[in-house]
Amino acid sequence: MTRIVTLGSEGLAVPAVGLGCMGMSEFYGESDRAQNLKVLDHALDAGCTFWDTADIYGPFTNEELLGAALAGRRDRVTLATKFGVSRGADGSFLGVKGGADYVKACCDASLKRLGTDHIDLYYQHRVDPDTPIEETVGAMADLVAAGKVRFIGLSEADAETIERAHRVHPITAVQTEYSLWSRDVEADVLPTLRRLGIGLVAYSPLGRGFLTGAIRRRADLQPGDWRLNNPRFTDEALAANAALVDDVAALAEAKGVTPAQVALAWVLAQGPDIAAIPGTRRIGRLDQNLAAASIPLSSDETARLSGLIAHGVVGSRY
Repeated sequence: MTRIVTLGSEGLAVPAVGLGCMGMSEFYGESDRAQNLKVLDHALDAGCTFWDTADIYGPFTNEELLGAALAGRRDRVTLATKFGVSRGADGSFLGVKGGADYVKACCDASLKRLGTDHIDLYYQHRVDPDTPIEETVGAMADLVAAGKVRFIGLSEADAETIERAHRVHPITAVQTEYSLWSRDVEADVLPTLRRLGIGLVAYSPLGRGFLTGAIRRRADLQPGDWRLNNPRFTDEALAANAALVDDVAALAEAKGVTPAQVALAWVLAQGPDIAAIPGTRRIGRLDQNLAAASIPLSSDETARLSGLIAHGVVGSRY
């Protein structure tokens, strides 16, 4: 049975384990469209019906991919996408934007690419420092009133911004990186979300693949993989952080599951208001991720995993 999480006081019900689709179009090396469509078909049949994308992935082609997969069965998927990080057709990054006209134009463009008349959860991908959050969320609220968006969210926003946004229109979810090696959210953001009744959607819950144990050297990454430019994937950082993934692997072996499943189960164990959106391009890995929602962790196991951060993590997130 699929485990369900309710995000926000307005009650958006989603599977606890969704699917982050970014890597199907960009950032993690080459991928195959036909294979990606097979994964999306399998996800739907397996009950993984919370799909996450953004207009910048590709750019733009990830939304088109999901639009193709959704044709004739849109009502079976809870669809999340994002705006705010502007890119040109050539892939160039044009900055972060949050003006009202930009928000509405992005929504219309996303609806067209996705082949739908509504977005279930629409996020601001990154907060625009030059536009008041009240203007941005006001425009998002207009989209809700127009029936183009059901629920709204923020991504990588700080606690003060979340509070200001929530005063304009209820924020259903905040998406941010959260895993055994990225726990900054626990200091201020997560307590704020819980006080306001907002859900958390954890992206990169497997530590950008590191916590699976499959990445030991830079040679394990494909040419063009953006992690080759990430501070946590230098040779020095990979070697220094190996103790963390070794400990996860040891517990996984004792439980007869995979390291990825343990890492994902830990994220989900942090509260009933947390959903996770690991990405994959393989059906087998998708099934393993979905099974993680049913893997119990004892209080001792959870505490043991939580204590692994004492190793420290070498390298910043970006």
